[in-house]
Amino acid sequence: MSLAPAIDTEFEDIVFTPRQEAVLECALGLLVEGGEKALTTAGLARTANCSKESLYKWFGDRDGLLAAVVAYQASKVHFPPESGATADAETFRTHLIAFATELLAVLFGETSVALNRLSIGQSNRDDNRLGRLLLVRGKHMISAKARALLEAGRHRNYLKFDDAEEAYQVLYGLAVRDVHIRLLLGETASAAERDLEGQARDAVQRFYSLFGA
Repeated sequence: MSLAPAIDTEFEDIVFTPRQEAVLECALGLLVEGGEKALTTAGLARTANCSKESLYKWFGDRDGLLAAVVAYQASKVHFPPESGATADAETFRTHLIAFATELLAVLFGETSVALNRLSIGQSNRDDNRLGRLLLVRGKHMISAKARALLEAGRHRNYLKFDDAEEAYQVLYGLAVRDVHIRLLLGETASAAERDLEGQARDAVQRFYSLFGA
């Protein structure tokens, strides 16, 4: 069954099989090494040792494949079901730390840095599809789920804020700081910045000092 229809739904969860994930990892490698032009169905089929027919069945056309690649990268940031995340105050805080840790792992990873550099290089083009996908299937998808997680915490009186978007932007800023920009510019993260869980714990602690109920 093709995944293309699901990819066209802005915030719908997409579940990939292990084989599809392996293929998408190969696609990410092609994008990082050779840019968007390097991601062709023929090249991916050869690199991933699969048929072009399978690629079309799973992802649709090349645009669907590119959308799947970005959605797969964003899916590495996991979100628990609300019932599990808000079982108690400590569990909720643990899930916030886990979210921030995975967000940093994705943003600071070589693949995401390369994809963002590639998109920035195309930003003056009218057809910068990669940039739009990184926003819609990446940043916006993650932020929508993060806002829902924060709203769940507010509903259980673990957090106190007026605007979920504003609260998320504060959490994002506390966690990411200027590290992502510096990585995009070619700087290497420090040892402390590579301690992603430690950075996430510090960010959530500061976040609770502002929004803890």
